[in-house]
Amino acid sequence: MKKTAFILPALVIVVAVTLSSIFVVDEREKALVLQFGQIRQVKEEPGLGLKIPLIQEVVTYDDRILSLDTQTIEVTPSDDRRLVVDAFARYRISDVVQFRQAVGAGGVRAAEDRLSSILNAQIREVLGADQVTSDTILSSDRRDLMTRIREQAQRSAQGLGIDVVDVRLKQTNLPAQNLDATFARMRAEREREAADEIARGNEAAQRVRALADRTVVETMSEAEREAQVTRGEADAEANAIFAQAYGADPEFFDFYRSLQAYERALQGSNSQLVLTPDSAFFDYLYNDDLPEGVVPAPARARAPGESAAGEASATGDAADAGVIRLDTIDVQQGEDGAITFTTRDGQPIDAEADADASADSQARVLEPRVIPPAEEGAAAETATQ
Repeated sequence: MKKTAFILPALVIVVAVTLSSIFVVDEREKALVLQFGQIRQVKEEPGLGLKIPLIQEVVTYDDRILSLDTQTIEVTPSDDRRLVVDAFARYRISDVVQFRQAVGAGGVRAAEDRLSSILNAQIREVLGADQVTSDTILSSDRRDLMTRIREQAQRSAQGLGIDVVDVRLKQTNLPAQNLDATFARMRAEREREAADEIARGNEAAQRVRALADRTVVETMSEAEREAQVTRGEADAEANAIFAQAYGADPEFFDFYRSLQAYERALQGSNSQLVLTPDSAFFDYLYNDDLPEGVVPAPARARAPGESAAGEASATGDAADAGVIRLDTIDVQQGEDGAITFTTRDGQPIDAEADADASADSQARVLEPRVIPPAEEGAAAETATQ
């Protein structure tokens, strides 16, 4: 019993001492075995390690790539436009012995403070160089600037046992007091560019409209010229036909033209002509050529309420009595150029024989009203109104 009581505590002590003398290094870490603050062993490979209990201690450091966000700093490039820069860095502890000797017991926190100061100094130095402008910092060319910052920070951080892997600018802005002026200048530049584009567009539109207007004028002028030529040819042909008709029978031609004038003058339902009795307009309405003893029938007055259809019926009766109406005469020109006059039903008209009869019939049917001198002034005022 006494031996058992002694063995069990001794066994517990042996187990405790054994466990305290063994340490495990993770694959993501590096370890240092310290004895009274002095480095006795470096364990960079993962696995089990031994130390002296109560005398030695183990300090581990992360072997992965670590991130460091720097403080926002203000830089002044060569064009004197101040910028606010926010950067971050990626670093790794490459030499744990040198790292421990550089930062001591402060560890990673102390190392990051010193690395942050190094990065800020290098950022100010590189971005404030003579040939570096704010436009360069804000453009894609700043990749070269970040490479220069990393290289210089790497040289400065070698004494810390740190390898600077990368440096990036997260954000680059103007100071708050300069933002309004910068935005106003940007708006002015964009408005100027927009005005230039609008002016160029208006100029192009004016050219297109001018070209279209010129094309329209040229087309209209050409069409008008062709129309004038066509009208001239048609007028010449019509004049030639009239000339041939007049040459064939001048008297009948005059008669025919007079009938056309009568028809146009008396088309209205309330036509009034203010003419002197000896006007040439009445040449074919006079009864001077009637045989002696023949009294012309006066024009029949329209009864109250009688319509124009009744008058047309009376006119038709006159036509049945041998009167040739103007709207039933066709003038035709043959292939030999001769002018012939026919009725609408194709019956030829003897110009010499029918002229007197037509004039006589038209004189009876189309006898005008001669306004007395007393009424002539009132009729003239009515026509003027």
